[in-house]
Amino acid sequence: MRRIAVTALALLAACGGDVPSRPPSSPPPTTDARSGGGMTVDDATSKAFSRPGPNLSAERLALHTAGDAVFEATFVPAPAEVNPGLGPRFDNVSCAGCHTGDGRGRPPAAGEAFNSMLFRVSLPGSDAHGGPMPVPGFGTQLALRASVGLTPMAVVTVTYTDSSGTFADGEPYTLRVPHYAITDPYRELPAGVLVSPRVAPPNFGLGLLEAVPDATITALASDPDAVDAGVAGHPNYVWDAAGQHVALGRFGLKANTATLLDQTAAAFNADMGITTSLFPTEPCDDDIPACADHAPDLSDDLLHAVTEYVRTLGVPARRKVDDATVQHGEQLFAGIGCARCHVPTLQTGVVAGAPEVSNQRIHPYTDLLLHDMGPGLADGRPDYLATGREWRTPPLWGIGLTAIVNGHTNFLHDGRARNLTEAILWHGGQGAAAADAFRRLSKSDRQALIAFLNSL
Repeated sequence: MRRIAVTALALLAACGGDVPSRPPSSPPPTTDARSGGGMTVDDATSKAFSRPGPNLSAERLALHTAGDAVFEATFVPAPAEVNPGLGPRFDNVSCAGCHTGDGRGRPPAAGEAFNSMLFRVSLPGSDAHGGPMPVPGFGTQLALRASVGLTPMAVVTVTYTDSSGTFADGEPYTLRVPHYAITDPYRELPAGVLVSPRVAPPNFGLGLLEAVPDATITALASDPDAVDAGVAGHPNYVWDAAGQHVALGRFGLKANTATLLDQTAAAFNADMGITTSLFPTEPCDDDIPACADHAPDLSDDLLHAVTEYVRTLGVPARRKVDDATVQHGEQLFAGIGCARCHVPTLQTGVVAGAPEVSNQRIHPYTDLLLHDMGPGLADGRPDYLATGREWRTPPLWGIGLTAIVNGHTNFLHDGRARNLTEAILWHGGQGAAAADAFRRLSKSDRQALIAFLNSL
């Protein structure tokens, strides 16, 4: 992998752009199928999330392809001629191992390992930059696999119990409630450890979200309609390791990362134990050479190549935008309040060196803000300004292709929802009113709203 020749690019900064307004309660149907603007991909197959934006220049496409090779590469422990640096403790051996098809992870089936799901840990309090307090000997993430001669940090299992309810029309439903158990820690876990289970989120469209100006996101936090409805979110402000300053967070399930460069480098380090110039320390403190300080496992050129690969993944086009049921479902989605947080349309700014994501009208269905989702979805683990009950509004574009790309329909931060209906019903806190309104819909209206989501 070290033989791949790429050119490192400077960190991109978005500026400018229009401040969006939230949609009215009964907006006209959206017939624009180009969810990613010029970065929209006409693909509804299992490859839908892994296509480069069609508007990339030849040079940018070459860098995207080089980054793709690293993203797919299987890493091994050093020393090795090819792809060295794995471990000593880790959660997976490749980026693609968690982000299959650049899509969504899921909880394990019976007898499976946690292949596309991880567990963040911390202690009460904050680190020097206001982020989660690392657990001595464990850091901020449990490594559930280890190199030969070592043991994983712990063993984690999940079981489920049922929580039943009924829609207003009398139709019953069942939600599954996850219960996690941590056993066999390789050293004693301190009392009071906070644990947050998280499935791998999709990778596509992230360059467009990075190009949404800060001013757009902060304006949505003070939008009068959301404030009056009691559902206004707020931005997270986090430490940007590359820029060495505090910045607005927009990536990660709690918006705990500011840039794709930081997100990529942090994932290499925490998920695979691969060091870079941004995160040069191994996530282990065993008295072995592999945990000692050493030169970065991954060069800056390769780190930037992978970052550019993720940044330039396209967004699949919508389907069935002219279907009457889908259009009715879209109006219901806005009418019951879902679009107050899942904002349909945003405008990107001008990004130096990345014309493909600049000045694009996009339809991600997110405000990139933190919202209180109630006690049912709470993980109890703060992350910078995100409380233990708050999560970033996840983008919904492409969500209807999850089954095709990833072979499942598990949603929410830990994949507990087995379908989109369950995901809606789990909404509490600032999402409770919309979930209650969904429960009161007729069966045909519920089906229309789900048909709309499956068109995205």
